[in-house]
Amino acid sequence: MSVSETHRCAPPAPSSDRPHESTADLPDDFVWGAATAAYQVEGAVAEDGRSPSIWDTFSHTPGKVDGGDTGDVACDHYHRWPEDLKLMRELGLDAYRFSLAWPRVLPDGGGRVNERGLSFYDRLTDALLEAGITPFATLYHWDLPQILQDRGGWPARETAERFGEYAAVVAARLGDRIHHWATLNEPLCSAWIGHYEGRMAPGLTDMTAAVRASFHLHLGHGYAVQALRAHAPGARVGLVNNLTHCEPASDDPADVAAARRSDGHVNRWWLDPVHGRGYPADMVALYGTEPPARDGDLETIAAPLDWLGLNYYFRNVLRDDPEGPFPKARPAALAKEARVTGMGWEVHAEGLTRTLRRMTDDYGARCLYVTENGAAYPDTVGPDGHIHDPERVRYLEEHLAACGRAVREGVPLAGYFAWSLLDNFEWAYGYAQRFGLVHVDYPTQRRTIKSSGRRFADLASAHRARARKAA
Repeated sequence: MSVSETHRCAPPAPSSDRPHESTADLPDDFVWGAATAAYQVEGAVAEDGRSPSIWDTFSHTPGKVDGGDTGDVACDHYHRWPEDLKLMRELGLDAYRFSLAWPRVLPDGGGRVNERGLSFYDRLTDALLEAGITPFATLYHWDLPQILQDRGGWPARETAERFGEYAAVVAARLGDRIHHWATLNEPLCSAWIGHYEGRMAPGLTDMTAAVRASFHLHLGHGYAVQALRAHAPGARVGLVNNLTHCEPASDDPADVAAARRSDGHVNRWWLDPVHGRGYPADMVALYGTEPPARDGDLETIAAPLDWLGLNYYFRNVLRDDPEGPFPKARPAALAKEARVTGMGWEVHAEGLTRTLRRMTDDYGARCLYVTENGAAYPDTVGPDGHIHDPERVRYLEEHLAACGRAVREGVPLAGYFAWSLLDNFEWAYGYAQRFGLVHVDYPTQRRTIKSSGRRFADLASAHRARARKAA
């Protein structure tokens, strides 16, 4: 991994006299950002030459998404991005992490470039830079062109090859201005949840297909790394995984083994190959199917990276369940005193610190970003017109404090991106779950910064002031 010329990735030297505030130990040039994804915010699904994606198909299939919701309009970010850019400035963001819509750029999956679609990201990039906000671009956040799904989707090698082509087109156009790139966002969700559990697009329930999809997502990542390096000299390239701390519910050897299997399923399967370790043998045996690797593929997958991204939401506490689905483990019941989000996810900030340390200690990460972290709660507009969300404020404070602890313990953490900038289309949950720093009234598309957004801005501002004073 290389060290960024823009943002330092090495942690500061530990100091016992530094106050243990939520941001006191973060690097002086720490990046404060927020994130979105194309299908979740853009809308305009049939405008300017965009073709359907697998999420258009999935969301329009009855019974797949809560409330029958779709991303047809979402937050209308495709048209309202100048307003959203003003919100980013009001929140004091250093960076905006967004994804490009593959079917907007290459409607046929490859070949013909849709100039109108690509120009949208041109305009957005230029405006971000003019506003002093660094663009962090993600090439794939789950919206595979449906035309490629019809030809086999991620279980087919062709999709990985077309992804490399797509990466080359985007890098050639935007690589002179965008210097921070992620190839994939959460390939676990695309492979396991989309191809084995069936709860996300394309909605399959086939373990063999899921393993093949996981492999070709990794291979596509490797091809994209090659394309970015070739067409965007100086690009800092990373990969974003959703990882979690896995621990047994008891000292029973069966529970310990269950936690190990769960760790293999959600962590090691996604980290080992990109670090040159191949696929975990214990998980290959458990799945009962080999990844379809050819000569040279594992080397392509393990191309050196400049940074790693972590999306963290909760920990996993596991009990053995030999009769259950893969990985033959089930979550333990939460303690009565446990706090949960609107999704029913346990609030456990220490798991963020431990996962960041794992990436550093076990995988030698030299530059990390928390690329997503946030919480859904049932926000309402108060009589005063404001959105008071104290639970999310507390969540952000605790997890930023967890970032500070990780840095004190030697983690090279360079930035944090709150999920999400806006309330948006939350995949199979539709519009019922709100993660945003900014509230969106969907019928009117009115945006209102929540108390949590204000608090996030204040924390970022205080951190910058402290850094300037120390300089």
